[in-house]
Amino acid sequence: MVELRIAKKVKEALENGQPVVALESTVIAHGLPYPHNVETAKLLEDICAENGVVPATIGVLKGEIIVGMTQEEINEMLNDEPLKIGTREIPYVVAMKKSAATTVSATMRIAKMAGIDVFATGGIGGVHVGDWDVSQDITEMAKTDLVVVSAGCKSILDVKKTVEFMETFQILVLGYRTDKFPIFYEGLSSFTLEHVVQQPDEVAKIYLTKKELGIEGAVLVANPIPQEYAIEESEVQKYIEQALKECEEKGITGKQVTPYILSRVAELSNYKTLRANIELLKNNVRLACQIAKEIVNLKVQG
Repeated sequence: MVELRIAKKVKEALENGQPVVALESTVIAHGLPYPHNVETAKLLEDICAENGVVPATIGVLKGEIIVGMTQEEINEMLNDEPLKIGTREIPYVVAMKKSAATTVSATMRIAKMAGIDVFATGGIGGVHVGDWDVSQDITEMAKTDLVVVSAGCKSILDVKKTVEFMETFQILVLGYRTDKFPIFYEGLSSFTLEHVVQQPDEVAKIYLTKKELGIEGAVLVANPIPQEYAIEESEVQKYIEQALKECEEKGITGKQVTPYILSRVAELSNYKTLRANIELLKNNVRLACQIAKEIVNLKVQG
């Protein structure tokens, strides 16, 4: 029988009604270069602890799904050439005893299986430019009840189609103190959001109301990067275009496109985008912690 291995601190927090925030492992394995990935993983967990929240980094180590990975387990996963997986690949890596880093969709599904309500990530996947390529993140958000805190989507995607797909799949998007959809480390796009919230408790109320009504799907909290760390879209676009051209020349497709572009853009920008990436992750985790605590408070109040 396949079971999750939930770390003791995470299990106890969930049993005692304490706030928990899920964190993905793809950011560590495929989103940031070494040693920034390992350092950032610890930093994000420290932010949770400082805010009175239990962090639960999720990943797969030699076929075992772990909710609340230790630093040693993260290092072991990184040394085992982990695959990058969405929800559909979970059975494969478990059955074949492989190690894997979970993307937004896989992290969401596992977090929900563990009983976690809130998940903090960097940016969600969406609709790619060019050939038909739509991330599993969209379909997972359409059916899994969870609060997902994200700095929108990366501008290497087709932002307009991504926003439209989320509407079609009935994914509730809440702009956190903004009515514009964020585009990762570039700040805000020109696409208007219909629903805006100002405080974490508003997100908690909306999420719990949604669950009470039996309406499935995630609540996506679109949380822009702090303005002082945002990078001009025109500057980033120049780097992205060069990276996309290189992808075409090298035959890089599918799941390998995003990590290659992020890594290459970091190099071309003299790692300015890397610094921005880390800052937006920290910003999202802080907000996720506040929302998780508000959800716990509302549940206690009944």
